[in-house]
Amino acid sequence: MGKAADIAKISARGGFHLAWGLAASTIITSIGVIILARLLSPSDFGLYTIALTIPNLIQYFRDWGTSYATVKYSAYYKSKDNYLKVKEIIFSGLIFQAVLSIVLTLITFLLSDFLAITVFQRPSIVHLIQVVSLSLLSSAFVTLVQTKAGISTSAAQAAFIGLEKTEYNSLVLLFLSIIRTILTSTFVIVGLGAFGATIGYSLSLVLAGATSLLLILIIFKELPKSSFKEIKLIENLKFMFRYGFPLSVVSIVRGFTLQFYLVLLAIYASDQLIGNYSVATNFVVLITFLAVPIVTILYPAFSKLDAKNDWQDLRSVFRFSVKYGSLLVIPATFLVIGLSEPIIYTIFGSQYDSSPLFLSLLAITYLLSAFGFLTVNNFLNGQGQTVLNMKLTLLSSLIGLPLGYFLISYFEVLGLIVAMFVAEIPSLVIGLYWIWRNYGFSIDWTSSFKILFSSGIGAILAFFVVSSIGFVDWVNLLVGLFVFVGLFLLVSLLIRVVDRDDLGNLRDMTRGLGSLYRVLVLFFDFYERLIVVFKLE
Repeated sequence: MGKAADIAKISARGGFHLAWGLAASTIITSIGVIILARLLSPSDFGLYTIALTIPNLIQYFRDWGTSYATVKYSAYYKSKDNYLKVKEIIFSGLIFQAVLSIVLTLITFLLSDFLAITVFQRPSIVHLIQVVSLSLLSSAFVTLVQTKAGISTSAAQAAFIGLEKTEYNSLVLLFLSIIRTILTSTFVIVGLGAFGATIGYSLSLVLAGATSLLLILIIFKELPKSSFKEIKLIENLKFMFRYGFPLSVVSIVRGFTLQFYLVLLAIYASDQLIGNYSVATNFVVLITFLAVPIVTILYPAFSKLDAKNDWQDLRSVFRFSVKYGSLLVIPATFLVIGLSEPIIYTIFGSQYDSSPLFLSLLAITYLLSAFGFLTVNNFLNGQGQTVLNMKLTLLSSLIGLPLGYFLISYFEVLGLIVAMFVAEIPSLVIGLYWIWRNYGFSIDWTSSFKILFSSGIGAILAFFVVSSIGFVDWVNLLVGLFVFVGLFLLVSLLIRVVDRDDLGNLRDMTRGLGSLYRVLVLFFDFYERLIVVFKLE
């Protein structure tokens, strides 16, 4: 694959470091959510969710594209061995976001009465909003919010990604998940309820932010020494804004749209229903755990290729990213859709009786990854088409806002989920068409449909088997998992979802993963032997 192979290896290695951190932190966070959901009533869990809405929205305004610019330019100047400029870029982004985080914290705290009483019509959450506003203090150093356009990161985490030190990201996420699980659970157990959960949430973010800052200082020690007086802060921020501002608009619009949905939900839906929805969204991280490394690593990967000089490599990386990313995300998505009921009831209990339906519907959006949902926007960003990305995001929001208002007011949570899904489709279609028209290539449609078909067949059979046996929930889950995995592997083998060339590519991409590679290569070899034995070449 040439240059594409080298980029694929680097991306796989970076994705692995980010993935192990996400895997560990996701498991720990999920345990924390399970404990919290069982300690709190669905109504209190709903209030806790509502209290996080406004700070989660306001944090989008502390970036203004500086994180995206930090990823791009730190990676770029590193490739040119200009480490003094790397240091300038990172420092400028950190200072800007740190100052703005303090300002936004004060604004949120001062507006807490208005937000709780007038906007949410729940005076009881005034103190919850005040406490959770303190989490914004650390948002320059730790945050990881997934959007269709990519990953909204803090300035510190953007530096980790741009410098290909994704293991630092993993350390921060792991520490955050551990301390958040301990603190939120402890404060609830001692009798502080939803208020205690918000204390644990905010305090854990502040501590994780301090950890992230410490890692940044370690990076600075590795870079050439320079006087901070020589750093041209305003000049750096100007060209960072020029690149990152359109992407900032993307994050703000998407963040506003999502939080607008949640505000409408708080108005039209009960606390109990919101609690059920929150459980579903917290468990969909099973899919997010697979999607986030793909989305995060693709951004700098596409930035390294020039369409004029590296057209063949760019085409290969684009098609491989969709196909191999789908091989991870699509089966996991169908697994969640088919087994949502035993999953929710086994982990959270039957009191969250609406969550299985919400989880199944929320997961459907990830099926679009077979058509480039996780790739198109990162491709456009990496190729400098940030204005086009902004326009596509505005289109999605122009569709989603009125549609969401109408559907949520009548159908509550179901309306919200449908609005979010429908709003994504037009921009995805236009993005794919634009790439085909301007670059002359598209996704591997045949492979995408094969992955969808083999995963869908496994999910359908698993669903009907689980529905008919009627065992206890955890047994149903194990049986369904066994049926799904077995049938998916069988069907994918028969319809040739992966051929020997793909296995060769996957071996090359994962060769730098150390001991994990030795495990993966056993599976690759086994799968290749099946292809040869059954003459499926």
